[in-house]
Amino acid sequence: MDRKEAENRISQLRALVDRHNYLYFVENIPEIGDGQYDKLMSELRDLENSFPDLITNQSPSQRLGAEPLIGFSEISHEIPMLSLSNAFSDDDLTAWYSRLYAMLDDTNFEMVCELKYDGLAVSLRYENGLFIQGSTRGNGMTGEDITLNLKTINSIPLHLQGEFPQTLEVRGEVYFPKSEFDKFNAHRDQEGLQTYANPRNTAAGSLRQLDSNVTAGRPLDIFIYSLAQIDSDYSLYTQFETLNYLKSLGFKINPNNILAKSTQEVIRYHTNWIQNRASLDYDCDGVVVKVNRLDYQQHLGTIGREPRWATAYKFPAVQAQTRLLDIRLNVGRTGSINPYAILEPVEVGGVIIKQATLHNADYIESKDLKIGDWVIVERAGEVIPQVVKSHKDKRTGSETSFSMPSLCPSCGAKLVNREGEAATFCTNSTCPAQLERLVEHFVSKSAMDIEGMGGKVGVSLIQNGLIKDVADIYFVQREKLEQLDRMGKKSVDNLLRAIKESKKQPPERLLVSLGIPHVGSEISSLLLNKFASIDNLVACNQETLLNIPSIGPKISESITEYFSKFDNLNVLEKLRSAGVNMVSETVTRSEGIPLLSDLRFVVTGRLENYSRTEIQDLIKRYGGKVSSSVSKSTDYLLAGQDGGSKLVEANKLGVQIISESDFDILTVGK
Repeated sequence: MDRKEAENRISQLRALVDRHNYLYFVENIPEIGDGQYDKLMSELRDLENSFPDLITNQSPSQRLGAEPLIGFSEISHEIPMLSLSNAFSDDDLTAWYSRLYAMLDDTNFEMVCELKYDGLAVSLRYENGLFIQGSTRGNGMTGEDITLNLKTINSIPLHLQGEFPQTLEVRGEVYFPKSEFDKFNAHRDQEGLQTYANPRNTAAGSLRQLDSNVTAGRPLDIFIYSLAQIDSDYSLYTQFETLNYLKSLGFKINPNNILAKSTQEVIRYHTNWIQNRASLDYDCDGVVVKVNRLDYQQHLGTIGREPRWATAYKFPAVQAQTRLLDIRLNVGRTGSINPYAILEPVEVGGVIIKQATLHNADYIESKDLKIGDWVIVERAGEVIPQVVKSHKDKRTGSETSFSMPSLCPSCGAKLVNREGEAATFCTNSTCPAQLERLVEHFVSKSAMDIEGMGGKVGVSLIQNGLIKDVADIYFVQREKLEQLDRMGKKSVDNLLRAIKESKKQPPERLLVSLGIPHVGSEISSLLLNKFASIDNLVACNQETLLNIPSIGPKISESITEYFSKFDNLNVLEKLRSAGVNMVSETVTRSEGIPLLSDLRFVVTGRLENYSRTEIQDLIKRYGGKVSSSVSKSTDYLLAGQDGGSKLVEANKLGVQIISESDFDILTVGK
């Protein structure tokens, strides 16, 4: 067979294998047996081995995994992957509906009911119908590139069918089918290997394997549930229409989705699946309810990290009975004293539970919990374990009551209850345990990202009196560090270098690191885009904050309360004197317009002088926009080494391609 014949036959075989994959893994209506399928795949692999230059990343033969990665690279989500608010009762659902009713002109808006799968949320990007990139949700703003692992999932199309757009991004949930999980565990047991506790955690762990061949050996599946981005040429008006359109492109859509015209219909759907969820081949912990019209979704917007237009109506939690062995306390980074239960280990929903939250002293009293009680434990939202009741009829008289101490278990300072709050707080702002939690958060990757400072090092600095607040991190002295256990010269050099580098972090990172309740990365970015500096934010009042979309009373009150305290303002002053960046660097022309105002960039390939995150942050500071795919609206493709398919697409569309040095000239030279 000559090369031309091989190319034609390979094309035919790929189309056949893709079709049969779709029929088997998505539609569940196979047309051929396993033997016939294996022959097609074997012929395809043989031809590709004979003509290796004809192999493409989108060939179905490439699903079997690739060389192990050294680590995962980060991907910024241009459209954030949001969380969902929760409803736990019919009253909660009705209250959510009533809030939307008051905000919309339509008095009878439709809702889409979708089952809420218990898996791992991912984002999939396609260019010209080809699957080019997949990522985890991460913190909602930044995830990990797991493209190779996602390619091993047969129900994810490597190329789209029908009339597909030039660029497309969809969101979905990867899960481990229960039937396959049971077989998987049985096989491991026969091989003398450790079995896994539950499908959800196993699916998540499988997707984060650096060796995609490991992932390929685990029969994961996916449901696609939303559209994130699509070419402007395509007009879609409702969520239900969108799901049907995505199905036509070859994506696996859950067949149990329905349209509901009232909360009563939603409640009936919810009740039906409480009764029938055991029939599903995947873990399901509730129903996601979404406003159907997309223009209504846009109008309603988000608050914090949650869309107003959707909520998760959770199923009743799975429960189990065990013994409450002890009640202990930990100190949170805001000074809250948090009681928790030490339990006799028990399985709840496939997870072994040894500890559970008890919230606060009022909660313990209201449940009449005693140490030694037989108690009912559940996973709240099927995630956080909590004790919900005790079996008083099983008491023997040996049980002991719990009372909240008057002094902090860490520093011995007086504990107080603030007006209107059930939690108990330590009054000592320099409490070591409180500071340990805050330092751990401050130096974390999503905050100031001070490598080598977390864990035991941070605790050691506190215990040796080298830092009394987070600002002291920037004043630690080399000779003091070298006196600490396991801190040699190289470790000290690396730590001091990381501390110095962290001063350059954008101010939204600093705002996250302060640990203000309800202020995460998304809210911090929103606030710094509005106020440009930490000082401007400190000076604003609660009313000003409430006028910002997505900022509600809880967030605004938390921010103003934090900046009203002298100790917190003193920390900010010390950070400023240390040279920590507190001002957004939006670089402008002489007439005050951002240098790259409204210019859209795509970044591809390996850069020499910047990381991907650094160059994207720089573009945004200059007023530009960053997209992850090339389209007609792209102004510049900033290309490093090994640019790949984005370079090809940019040339095809006539998009201007620039290098790092071109970018420097573009910004410095304007």
